[in-house]
Amino acid sequence: MDDEEARTRLLDAAEELFYRHGIQAVGMDRIRTASGVPLKRLYRLFPAKESLVTAYLERRDRRWLTSLRAAALAPAEPRARVLAVFDWLADWFTEPDFRGCAFLNAYGELGAAAPDVVRVHKAELRTLLAELTPDADPALADRLLILTEGATTVATLTPGPEPACRAREIAELLLPE
Repeated sequence: MDDEEARTRLLDAAEELFYRHGIQAVGMDRIRTASGVPLKRLYRLFPAKESLVTAYLERRDRRWLTSLRAAALAPAEPRARVLAVFDWLADWFTEPDFRGCAFLNAYGELGAAAPDVVRVHKAELRTLLAELTPDADPALADRLLILTEGATTVATLTPGPEPACRAREIAELLLPE
């Protein structure tokens, strides 16, 4: 196994375990066991748990935002693009392993010690929402961000598409015709 394969296996194991059980509840030995990567190589690739947490969140950020962006940009009409965000959320909320927002979960556990990628992810989400709004309206983007985050939080407690559907209905009221 080369370093790239080991890194992928470690990140796969970290993502599954951190997202399902929480960052603080999962130790490096548990990640080593789940990944099958020797402890020495794990610590060579990720010298501290914090570096593994950051890499896990950075990878999740890229994948999550890429998927959301593709779904949102699929419709031609700007209004439909914004509403596609909530349709994408409804699909995400019904995934069997849905456990809420990994970034808010990390911040909830780590507080101020959470990696910067948590704040960067939320800023990138707001930027995407602004890009989707008519005239790149920053105030509307802020409102849509609150709807997105609120729906995600509610869905964490009561999984299913309903929080996204309700947020979509509110977004429709906010969007210009």
